[in-house]
Amino acid sequence: MQRVNVVPEQLSFSPVVQGYWRLNDWNMQAQDILRFVEQGLELGITTTDHADVYGAFTEEGLFGQAMKLAPGLRDKIEIVSKCGILFPCEMQPDVQVVHYNNDRDYIIAAAERSLRELHTEYLDVLLIHRPDPLMDADAVAEAFSRLKQSGKVKHFGVSNFSAAKFALLQSRLDFPLVTNQLEISAIHTEYLFDGNLDYLQQQSVKPMAWSCLGGGGVFHDFQYKALRECAEAIGEQHNASLDQVLMAFVLALPSCPIPIIGSGNIERVRQQAAAVDIKLSRQQWFSLLEAARGYTVP
Repeated sequence: MQRVNVVPEQLSFSPVVQGYWRLNDWNMQAQDILRFVEQGLELGITTTDHADVYGAFTEEGLFGQAMKLAPGLRDKIEIVSKCGILFPCEMQPDVQVVHYNNDRDYIIAAAERSLRELHTEYLDVLLIHRPDPLMDADAVAEAFSRLKQSGKVKHFGVSNFSAAKFALLQSRLDFPLVTNQLEISAIHTEYLFDGNLDYLQQQSVKPMAWSCLGGGGVFHDFQYKALRECAEAIGEQHNASLDQVLMAFVLALPSCPIPIIGSGNIERVRQQAAAVDIKLSRQQWFSLLEAARGYTVP
């Protein structure tokens, strides 16, 4: 698969990213995780997506155990992680309420924790997981700058940010934010129309797209019956599966989203990754949009 240039001459991703949000649910031991990563590499999937909060602050540690088994693996993959969400759980005994924290010291401490958990000396990309209403852009910029200068994080970005929040943080930095990780799917089309993807396209920033299949609900929920039927009909024309058509819907966007695959089943991963070769016609794309929303464009 042709790689995606994220930062010219500095950072590239595989055209799809392997997400580990549900790693804790996959019932894998360290050796199983290692084999799964290696199978992904055979498909050309080198970029991995994590977050400190995944698995109630245990997912990175599970992945790190696999990294320990094969130290040379680090040179073959890109590690993206996120920080900034806190909620009451066993690993965070002092947390009483769900909240966000984009403070300077917290970001630095969270990144250092991710390095320890993942058994790596650096992160390729660190993202702020959610926009904090109390975010001081100068404080975030200082945290990013310190982590970059120390070599602990090479690049930075955000997740779920509005265009205005993105621009605010970028205005405080002398290096570029490399991505905004957004929920993009035929089911979740908000960012297609609110100017967010337009802004990223203007800035030549490629978004990472999470939940491209709408969390799996499209496969069985009655409310998505019309979308399912439309995607299946289009799939027959392309000899493609339902999930491949829905991934192709995201890949068709001119902002060039990089989809995150959330499955722990290597055959499903193989199938979804093949969507990069499916090119929907304009009418097919709008048919999916209409089926998902239940009405035509004006």
